[in-house]
Parts: sequence; structure tokens; C-alpha cells
Amino acid sequence: MARATYARLGGVAALITGGLLIGASAASAQDFTSDLPAGTACAFALRVTGTGDQPKVREFVDQDGNVVRTVSAGTGQALTLTNLSAPDESIALRSNGTATHTTINADGTQTVTSTGHHLLILFPTDDPAGPSTTLVAGHYVYTVGTDGVFHVQRISGKTTDICTLLTP
Repeated sequence: MARATYARLGGVAALITGGLLIGASAASAQDFTSDLPAGTACAFALRVTGTGDQPKVREFVDQDGNVVRTVSAGTGQALTLTNLSAPDESIALRSNGTATHTTINADGTQTVTSTGHHLLILFPTDDPAGPSTTLVAGHYVYTVGTDGVFHVQRISGKTTDICTLLTP
């Protein structure tokens, strides 16, 4: 699976973050549903559904045509998050403004800076280790290793623990 900002959601382009990013690689609507097993994003199985237009993505290339940086910005998709163990436990998040800058480093790692409203999903293999799903309204920076592991550098702004909100 690609790991960018919507990255870990089964091939959907990049903008949830951390272990899972939700963002976009296309400038058109691309609705999706992704079920994440228990212990991946929360202690319980989590369904993430996105609807609406994804942010617009612009790629920057070097002299050889290799992508070296991307910028994604726009309103983003409306998301619905559901605890699959307790289907009545669901949260709907309206789409909000978002911007993500990704630099592809020479060693193959990526440095990602996101501002706005993002859903940051960290897996158990990430740093810090998940499972965790956090709504971030603010700014954060993380790196993605060549192994796909996210390393959160800093988060500032308002954070909301989605797993706690979806626990009955």
C-alpha cells in the first residue's frame, strides 16, 4: 500500500496521516470504504468511509522527471468512522481545509508536513506505536521510512482521540 497522506487505505491516494494518511492523489471525487482490523487503528475494528472531492495534488519533478515534492490542498473528503464491534458507535466528520507538503528525499524516505484537519492513524509498527486514530486540527510533521514506517516528529494544535469517542 502506498503510504502518503490517504495512503494506508487500500490504494486510496494520500491524506489520513501517520500510520494512515488521508489526503488525495486525484482532484476528483473518489469515494472509498476501508475496514481496518482490530489492533491496527484502534483496539476494535474500524471502518473509515470517505465521500466527496479529494484535495488537488500538484507534483514537482527534477530534471530527470522524478517526483521530488508534492503539494496537496483543498477541502478534503467528509469521513465517517465506525466501530465495527458496536456499529451504533459512529462519528461523521465534515470536510475541512487541508494542506500537505511531501518531500521525497534522496534516500527514498519522505518528509511530510500537514496543516489543517487530518485524521492521523498510527499502526503498531509506527513511532509512536499505535493503534491510535487521532483527529488533528493544527500542524504536524512526520517522516516515512523506506520500510513504510511513520515517525511522528511533532504535532501542534487540537487533537481528538477517535478510538475513545467510538468506545461504548
